[in-house]
Amino acid sequence: MTTEITVGKLKVQRYDTRVEMGRAAAATAADTIRQLLSKNEHVNIIFAAAPSQNEFLEALSTCDIEWKRINAFHMDEYVGIAPDASQSFANFLRQRLFDKVPVGAVHYIDGATENPDAECIRYAALLEQYPAHIVFLGIGENTHLAFNDPHVADFDDPLVVKVVDLDEKNRWQQVDPADPACFNDIGLVPTHAITLTIPALFKVKHAFAIVPGKKKADAIYHTLNSDIQEKYPSTILRKHDHAVLFIDKDSASRIKM
Repeated sequence: MTTEITVGKLKVQRYDTRVEMGRAAAATAADTIRQLLSKNEHVNIIFAAAPSQNEFLEALSTCDIEWKRINAFHMDEYVGIAPDASQSFANFLRQRLFDKVPVGAVHYIDGATENPDAECIRYAALLEQYPAHIVFLGIGENTHLAFNDPHVADFDDPLVVKVVDLDEKNRWQQVDPADPACFNDIGLVPTHAITLTIPALFKVKHAFAIVPGKKKADAIYHTLNSDIQEKYPSTILRKHDHAVLFIDKDSASRIKM
């Protein structure tokens, strides 16, 4: 069962389960990709990497898409993380999607670089060379988009990619002793990351945010109800011309739909 509302310009679709939500988001995304491929030789896509994306990525991997015509990017990475570490976002996307489908090209952020500022410049140049058509987003428990936590989020950021320090709520969100893809101690969670900025994400024409789970209920409430401001970075989605927010009954538990 689907319930839909619009808040500002943001379309919000609520599903009963995470699986339904993931499949619906994947079907919508695949339709958009196919439409874009009918007009463009290649389609450039930015992917989020987080457990919230699992059902969506699983469903997307089974969709009928000309993957060889896709240029893929990811939106953030820990500074100092090895590319094969279980907590690496690049590794997450390889396992969940890029090893399953024949993507034309995948451009990774190098979190292991000894010069993060230079890596930001390199990755920004790639995004300029291959302007993104679609971005797949998550929303953090603190309402961050990518690693634009409230204390570093800037709706008018002049940068495309930057190094940020991570707030404590964000870092604790990564601690789960039961999940090998997370960290089992706060002291192991990196303190800095490389991230695409809010303007870099916002300017992408098609934005799909996939946000399930009870832990995201407060974030969804603020996304849809709080003033549009950097204190709640995800509120900017309400001003996007072509954005859709996919949620399940758990993440929607604090809103009326």
